Order: sequence, then structure tokens, then C-alpha cells
Amino acid sequence: MMSIFTRNFLKKNLESWRNLTFQSKMKTKHEVSSTREKLLAEYIAPTKIDDEKITIVGLGQVGIATAFSILSQNISNHIALVDLNENKLQGEVLDLKHGCLFMGNCHVEACTDYSGTANSKICIITAGLSIGKGETRLSLVQKNTDIFKKLLPELVKYSPNTMLLIVTNPVDVMTYVSWRISGLAQCKVIGTGTNLDTSRFRFLLSQKFGVATSSCHAYIIGEHGDSSVPVWSSVDIAGVRLRDINPYAGTDKDTENWSDIHKQVINSAYQIIKLKGDTSFAIGLSTAAIAKSMLKNPINFHAVSINAKGFHGIQDDVYLSLPCLLNANGLSKIIRERLDDGERLQLQKSAEILGKVQSSVHF
Repeated sequence: MMSIFTRNFLKKNLESWRNLTFQSKMKTKHEVSSTREKLLAEYIAPTKIDDEKITIVGLGQVGIATAFSILSQNISNHIALVDLNENKLQGEVLDLKHGCLFMGNCHVEACTDYSGTANSKICIITAGLSIGKGETRLSLVQKNTDIFKKLLPELVKYSPNTMLLIVTNPVDVMTYVSWRISGLAQCKVIGTGTNLDTSRFRFLLSQKFGVATSSCHAYIIGEHGDSSVPVWSSVDIAGVRLRDINPYAGTDKDTENWSDIHKQVINSAYQIIKLKGDTSFAIGLSTAAIAKSMLKNPINFHAVSINAKGFHGIQDDVYLSLPCLLNANGLSKIIRERLDDGERLQLQKSAEILGKVQSSVHF
């Protein structure tokens, strides 16, 4: 005998086929089929999947490098791009769309107003004035704050549950500014901070030793700028602690001048700007890696700019970089690094410098 389950299964599928046949006959009868409908017979409506939409505001070299990095690594296949220059915006979007075959059939939107950014999981902000020759990151503060006062309320209006990832320089102060203006929780406002500085640090260490960058473990913390702090006390190469080999590495007593590597890190951006006019590829890759951690939670640590109050003797709401874990809620965990006395003093000095700049901002 046929079971009840089998009868129900056959009945359900018979009804589906009858509906499909009926719809097909109706279209044929009234001759309303388009070419698309003639090619594709819809059996069932597609299921809506969770959309991991990312908005990028500002399509300078950094913005477009970030967009390309995100799409080419399949971190998200849905991005919205915002820029005031409509011709450039449309051109960049078309250029990216033409590569969809190679990037997972991505969906790229051009947005001239902020309504197109609605329901973004992450809003990445690269908009603002760039560092010119002879300028420092900190000299841009008020100019870029005035820009943020216009764009941040619009982003939060259309994506009230979004996370902000700030790239615009001076990134630590602009992350603080974004937290103040946006009204979002601290955990949802992150700056790219010294993630790129850390990458540069590890690269230069790898060149010095002649090993892969991935075999060098080290962090730069504090300001993304001149007062950044290299954590020499925890540098290790393939598991071997550098200070166990050279106790004076990175100090004034070091005869091999390892501290020169940190000077190269600080000067890297200025050197690239002098040579080619701007930095783009490395910061784009760095930003994409952070966005990936925010969306996919691969449990990777990043040196990113967050509110450091309560860590290493910092008493104020100062944004600077510490090694952190990120996830879909933003900031998840902060490493309690074991800094030596000199590194702790340097970090507190960095916080003091940033705190003074923060206090000078007019909202």
C-alpha cells in the first residue's frame, strides 16, 4: 500500500507541475512571453539570501583599490559606491562590472545620493582630503571633520545597524570623530589604524631576515603616524623571539640599528606619495582584510583603531590602534599585550598627542 507520506509527496509535486503547466499555457495563450521568459521557465521563485552589502564612500585611489580588493577576493559580491564626481563614479562602476565574470558575478551600484547605501553591513569611508606634499596626517583634521558632519548622518539614516570602517586620515582622530557624530556604539566604529603599518613592519623584517612575511610576527600600535609604537618586545621570527637573540633590538643600545626599520615604516607613505602621488594598493588590501574579518569572522587579529580607554594606563576616550579581534558585531576582543616599560610610555605619549588633537576638533 502507498504510505501517507508518499501520497502527500506526489500530491504536492503534482500540484506544482499543474501550476507550472497552467502558467506556461496562459503565457502562450496571451502571447506575453519576453525573450527572457522564452529561454527560462521559472519553476520556483529564487530564495532571498542574506545580503552582505558593503558601501564605500569616496572613489579616489584608495576607495577604488578597496572596492577592487573586496570584489576580487569575494569578500562581498554586493557593493555600493558613492562619490560626488558622477562621471568618475559611473566610469569606475562600469569598469568593475565588466570584470564580473572573474569576480563571482558581483553586483556593483553607483550611488549619487545616500538612499542607495541602505541596509549596508559595513560602510567604509575613504572620502576626504588627502595628504599633500609637506603635510602631515594631523593637519587634515578639521577639514575632514567638516566633510564627515555631512555624510555620516546620511549613512546612519539609511543603515542604522551598520558598522563603520574609517580609512580617511588622520584615521585615529577621524574614527573618534565618526563615533561622536554617528551615535553608533563604540564596538561598531573601527579605524584601519596601524594595520598597514604592521604589514609594512613585517615586510621589512622579512627582508632583513630573508624569510616570508608570514613568518614574521610583530605589531605596530598607537597612532597611524609619527608617534606609532613598534612592539619590539614581542617580535618573533617563526616562533623565535628576537629579543632572545638580541636583547637590545630596537633600543638605543642596539649596534645593528634595528630601530631604523620603524623609521622606514613611518616614512613609507611619505615616500610613496613623493614617488607616485598617493598610496592605494596596500591600504586597499589592508582595508579589505579588515572588512573580511567583520563579515566572515575568520578569527584573525588586526591592529585597528578603537577606543583605548582603560588599556595600558590610558584614561581618556582616545582612539588608537591595538591588536583586536573583529566579527559581525564589530569589535570583539582586545589583546592585553605585555608591553615593556618603554613601550608603555611611548603608547601613553601617542595617546596624549592624539588626545590633544581630538580636543581641538569643532563638531
